[in-house]
Parts: sequence; C-alpha cells; structure tokens
Amino acid sequence: MGTARRAAVFTVWYLRIVTAVNLLGAVWVSFGADIRRHNAQDYFTPYLLTAGFTSTAFALFLSVMMGRHKRAAWILNLVLCGLFFAALALSMVWPQIHRHPQNWVSLALTGSFLAALLLGRREFRAKGDPANPWHAALVAVVGLVLAGLVGTGLVAATNSAHGATFGDIFGYALVRLVSLVPSDTAFAAISTPGWVDVVINVMSALLFLLVLFVAFRSPRGRELLCAEDEDRLRTLLDKYGERDSLGYFALRRDKSVIWSPSGKSAIAYRVLGGVTLASGDPIGDPEAWPGAIDAWLAEARQHAWVPAVMGASEEAGTVYARHGLDALELGDEAIVETDDFTLEGRAMRTVRQAYNRVKRTGCTVRIRRHADIPQDEMDILVERADHWRDGATERGFSMALGRLGDPADGECVMVECSDGDGRPRALLSFVPWGPNGLSLDLMRRDRSADNGLIEFMVIELIERAAEVSVRQISLNFAMFRSVFERGSRLGAGPVLRLWHSLLTFFSRWWQIESLYRANAKFRPIWEPRYVLFGKSSELPRIGLAGARAEGFLGIPRLPVPLRRRRESA
Repeated sequence: MGTARRAAVFTVWYLRIVTAVNLLGAVWVSFGADIRRHNAQDYFTPYLLTAGFTSTAFALFLSVMMGRHKRAAWILNLVLCGLFFAALALSMVWPQIHRHPQNWVSLALTGSFLAALLLGRREFRAKGDPANPWHAALVAVVGLVLAGLVGTGLVAATNSAHGATFGDIFGYALVRLVSLVPSDTAFAAISTPGWVDVVINVMSALLFLLVLFVAFRSPRGRELLCAEDEDRLRTLLDKYGERDSLGYFALRRDKSVIWSPSGKSAIAYRVLGGVTLASGDPIGDPEAWPGAIDAWLAEARQHAWVPAVMGASEEAGTVYARHGLDALELGDEAIVETDDFTLEGRAMRTVRQAYNRVKRTGCTVRIRRHADIPQDEMDILVERADHWRDGATERGFSMALGRLGDPADGECVMVECSDGDGRPRALLSFVPWGPNGLSLDLMRRDRSADNGLIEFMVIELIERAAEVSVRQISLNFAMFRSVFERGSRLGAGPVLRLWHSLLTFFSRWWQIESLYRANAKFRPIWEPRYVLFGKSSELPRIGLAGARAEGFLGIPRLPVPLRRRRESA
C-alpha cells in the first residue's frame, strides 16, 4: 500500500472515529456535555468533533463519500479543515489559547487530517455530476422556503406571547432553521413549546442532509444504447450469441454499453442508486472479455459506482473473479433440449396428464416469428399483453427485453394460445439465443384461463420446435433452486432447513418456489447463475438496485424540475 493510499485510509478512519464519538456524545448526556465544555470559550476540539446527531450524520456522510473516493467530498473536507486549522493555528498566538494542552492536541489531530488529505489527493478521483451544485442549491432554497412555511405555521399555532407579526414569526422559524438557536432578545414576542423548536430543528437537519445527498450523488449512466451500439451488438450476437442465453437482453434500450478497446466485446449495464448493474455475460469474443471488464470497472471507479453483475454464467463469473469480484450463486436457469424432451415415463406422468387435459378442452397453439406477424395483428397482441399484465409495472431486466412488437426484433418467436371457442387466452414471447435457441422473454395469460395453459404452450413449442428451427429453450430463472431441492430432503442440516423455511415463507408474495416448481416439471438442465460483487458490505445496495431494475421496488422520485435528464440517442 502506497503513501497516498495509506493517507486516504487514514482520512476515512478519522471521520469514522469522529462519527462514533459524536454519536456517543449525543446519546450519553454527561459525555456530550463534557465534549461541549471542551469546545467552548478558550477550548477547541479537533476537526468535526462535536456531540450531536446532526454532526454525527454529517461526519458519517463524509466518511462514506470519502470511502467512495469522491473528489467533491475531498474538496469539501479540504476547505473546511483548512479554514478550521488556519483559525486554530492563528488563535494559538494568544496565551489563553496556547496554554491549554488540549488545544495543541486538537491542532495536531486537525493538522494530521489536513496533511493526510493532501497526501492522498490522487486517491480521490471519483467524479460527481456537474449539475449537482445547481441541484443542491435549488433543493436548499426550495427546502428552506417550504420548511420555513411549515415552521411558521407551527409557531403561529403555538405562540403563547402577544404582539408578534407574521414577519416576526416567519423570521423566527427561518433563523431557527439556519442557526438552530435564535436570539431571545430579537424575538421577545414569541414563546413556543419546546417540541415546536425540536420539530423545526429536525427539519433543518433533514434538509441539510438532503442537500448533501443531492450535492454528492453519483452521476447516472447517461449514454443509453444508441442505434450504432445496437447494430454493433447485433453483429456480435450473430457471431457469439449462442454462448449465452441472456445475450439478446443486452439490447434493452434502457441500458448503456461499454466496449473493449478492440471493439470485439461489450458489457451492457444500467446505473441505479450508485450501482452499475450489468446482466448476463459480456457480449462478444471471450478473449476480449477482460478488456470490456477493465473498461467497465474503470468507469465505475471514475464515478464511484458500485460494480455488480446479475445472472452471470460460471464461465463469465470466473473471468470477473480474476478482476477482483466475488461470486455468489443466485439460482439456476432451466434449459430444455428439445430433441431429448419426452412426455413418456413415470416421472412425467403428472405433466402428461395436465397436458392431455388442456388439449381435450380444444385449446390450440400458434407459433410464429415476429417478422411473420402482420403489424395490425401485432398491435392487437401488444394491447392484449398489456391488458393481461399483472400490475402497471413492466418487470424484468436481466431476462426481459422490455418491449414487444418492435420491428427490430423480427427473429423473436410468438406463441399464442386460444381456447376451444377460439378466444385468445395466453401468449408467450421468446428472444433468439444464437441460431438454434430461444429464451423466454414474456409470459402473459388471461387470469380466468386454466392454470395449466402455460405448461401446455411450452410443451407445444418443444414438440413443434422444428417449425422455428429450435433445439434448445431457456425457460424461467429459478432463484435459490438448490435450497428448495435439498432443503426438504432427509438429512438436510439445520441451516439449510432454516433457509428453506424462510424462502418458503417469502414465496407467498414473490413466487420464488412456484417458479422453481413450474420449471422442474420439464426436467430441464439446470445451469447455475451468479451475482458478482466487489465487497460483501455492498450487497444490500446491490440487492436494492437489482430489485429496482427488475421492477419489484419503486423509489420515490424528485420533483420534475429536479430530475436529471437522461440523454437518449
């Protein structure tokens, strides 16, 4: 570890220790009073060392931002610490200041932090969004006005004194928001309960933290997939697409793409909550994968993004691991080889009976490439799919294309099912997986239709695969398949049984187990898929980003004027 690196680590740990001391002083009344006594009149504590929840949150925020190597956090610390060190150093010329040993200790610690900032300056290279300062200023102004109006209403409703004008009340609320402790002589006509002052102070602290968040948030990936990138990706998929069943999903147009220096490989990703989330394997020549991974990780470091990959294969996971990422098995992908599939045998008895039962009702299945569907029919299918969708959110990211009926996706396969009366009841859409494979993209059915309809359609597609020249089909992804498969078996350990019980409980809402059971009916080949990450401590952020990307979690957005505008090609 070089000098600059050690200096950067020192700054982060200094801020973490200060955070802990500030928090202890906030919850331990006598200790907090002692700190404040050593930070008054002729006494000074080291940089940022005060007792209180706001100072705790501020120091914690700076420690996190410095831990992410953000340049803006380094600049803010340099300015604040530099000014504090200069003021303390100048104050030491007075005897009443320099005679206290505590002040010399504070000067030494502050100077050490300032020196570490200067020595470690090259470690803090992560860029923020250029628009952040303007957005932060706008949030501060609007937030101050709104919080001031709320505070004014509280003060006006609870003021027990007389003679206060609206200007006095608004000024009191505003000054308390800014300074926390207004002058008693300036606002003699105002007397409020203590809880009102606490509420206004809390609003002040929350507004302060919100401004910091907006000022330091990481930039989003702005360059979305453009027409040129899409054409280049399609060229790579034509040549290497059969390597990964998820390759075609890289063409989602809400993703960005980064290329290897040779242009023979690329990684498609999306930035959510400061996480650069890739999905599946890199696209293209495996020999060029390291170049694309290096470029992707370099961009993540430049912007202080957390790198993560959802649904990588074992081959890609091994390559990512060589670049410093750890792997965690996420689940298994169900793959059916059409030539080997059969409904015969005792193991397929239940599936065979369900298939024959649906077939006897008169249901029929139609299989076509999207390019063979007239546009007016495709419009009806798209409208029908939207009508059958469960909820308003279009879910999917790593194994979903996010669009239906686009003319560019003519090689996709549509599977339609009608009941005995000719009424449409369900549809499936598959994307290409190389020249002879398909991956399930969209699955929709009429809620009043038979529950076994989807299985019937999949079996029809498998048995009639020759109509669309298909030899392998990738079905739904089964998260934590091994837990469900082994957790209920005789001899399963206590940890595995507990994990199985928890997943079974959560399956009531998220259909984790039902997806595994639905896939297992076809006795597929199970291919493991992995999540790749840099640090275990980042897994919660990665999990939230993944849930947002897949459409399972919605995050409140800033008002329209404060949203970042994303450039689309």
